[in-house]
Amino acid sequence: MTLANNPLNHPAAHQIPENDVEKRGELNDKDADINVSSFTGSNSEDNTTHTSHSSLGPHDIPPTPVVLRGRLKRWNDKIEAFAGLEARGITRVLPEEKHDISLMGYAQMCILWFSVNVTVNNLAVGFLGPLAFNLGWVDSVLLTVFGCALGSVPTSYTSTWGAESGNRTLIVARYVMGYWPAKLIAILNAILMIGYGVISCIIAGQMLSAVNGGHMTIIVGIIIAALIIGVVAIFGMAVLHVYERWAFIPQVIALFVLIGAAGPHFNTALQSSAPITGTAGEITANRLSFFALQYSVPVGWAAAGSDFYVYYPTHTSKRLTFLMTWLGLASSFIFVNIIGVGLGCGVAITPAWQTAYATSSGALLLAGYGGLGGFGSFCTVILALSAIQNNIPGTYAAAIDMQILGRYFKAVPRWLWVVAVVIVEFVCGVAGRDHLFDIFENFLALMGYWISIFVTIMLEEHILFRRLRGVPFDWSAWEDRKRLPLGVAALVAFLIGWAGAIIGMYQAWYAGPVAKHVGGYGGDIGTWVAIAFTCVTFPPMRWLELKLVGR
Repeated sequence: MTLANNPLNHPAAHQIPENDVEKRGELNDKDADINVSSFTGSNSEDNTTHTSHSSLGPHDIPPTPVVLRGRLKRWNDKIEAFAGLEARGITRVLPEEKHDISLMGYAQMCILWFSVNVTVNNLAVGFLGPLAFNLGWVDSVLLTVFGCALGSVPTSYTSTWGAESGNRTLIVARYVMGYWPAKLIAILNAILMIGYGVISCIIAGQMLSAVNGGHMTIIVGIIIAALIIGVVAIFGMAVLHVYERWAFIPQVIALFVLIGAAGPHFNTALQSSAPITGTAGEITANRLSFFALQYSVPVGWAAAGSDFYVYYPTHTSKRLTFLMTWLGLASSFIFVNIIGVGLGCGVAITPAWQTAYATSSGALLLAGYGGLGGFGSFCTVILALSAIQNNIPGTYAAAIDMQILGRYFKAVPRWLWVVAVVIVEFVCGVAGRDHLFDIFENFLALMGYWISIFVTIMLEEHILFRRLRGVPFDWSAWEDRKRLPLGVAALVAFLIGWAGAIIGMYQAWYAGPVAKHVGGYGGDIGTWVAIAFTCVTFPPMRWLELKLVGR
């Protein structure tokens, strides 16, 4: 696939200077073959927030600009002048700013999501089946397969909007939630992406510390992880895609080496070494909770699904986009989580693993390479780097989400938001480095609730109130509050859905009244109750909103 045919390397990703408007109409094949690093974008709308009417659709209304001036603008222009730095933030990518797509372009969708998620932090999620929920090998593997397969569906659905609309996922959310309620979704998603970043930094720090025999502290490892994440995320989309296109190869090799080294210690019996204990009700409750956790990890990308496809052409196949995204997500999560389940099952029968697990999950992974000496340590370092590649897209998405909060937030350049996000990830990683499993058990499942509610509203708006009524989305209205939905129906349905999540959630710090009765022991059904509440309440309220408001 040549650069000229690769939408991921299109110069629009670096925003052609707006005072050079004629270049937009003069991009020919020769221009497209120029290295993307030659386009800087120091005068883009999102970083100076100076709005060029030439970049707007036929019905777009220019927003009131908030302009960086004086010394701030000069410094920003110098930083953005670095070759390949993406200047564009949330501004819609217009159809004429895109390139064509080939089969390799579709393959890149699968490669991107596989590379992002075939990472060590998902190994730690697999640990929880045997170690936190007392489930055996068979139960843990089956719940992993079906949970990850189902959890990959919402992200695959939201990813189909990127090419058609040219808008980021949470800009598309404005067409469902309304201009103001969509800000709430942006805040929640920024928290989620930062949370994943914290987890990635902690795991990378633990593993790097374990490899060095504790001579390197976990904090130093977290610093290294945060710096690499920040550098790649700052440069933006083109560098991100190139990095993820190749980064998965050493990870997969290291994981296969881990299977070979640790596989003999996996207890794959029906009643594994991390035995199924308790009454039938308790076992059922634990199965439900672990299934919900496995579902919540891949669904966590749903509010960023289309962010990475906005430079694809508008005629990109939605079906292929859905399929390739789902394949990349499901295959990576299932593959890595099953290895994690195997390691978790082996802890009770392998003394060296027990000792390592008492230290940290990173030490357990190093112990899995036991007997390989220095080569095992080298593979552990490779896996530590995979935690970094997992959070580069999340940090990128979090920075984009911050610009959605308003015109003053949008005035802050995308690269500076990346810096702020990385600093928060580092600080929280240092503070929470000794509580990794608590973060996994409580944070990830909690975040899965609101995303499921959001996707439910989005799906019902799309099918019931757009497709069946023959009312298409007007993508040029992305920043026009008067043409976007008021959002009252979506906000009320969202809150009612949250009420369902609250009564059905089962966390270490809170158990809902319905969740307490699952199996007579307590299990997490918050996601499913939340979806049910939302499904029932949104359609009538949206119908009433359209009747009264008309949009």
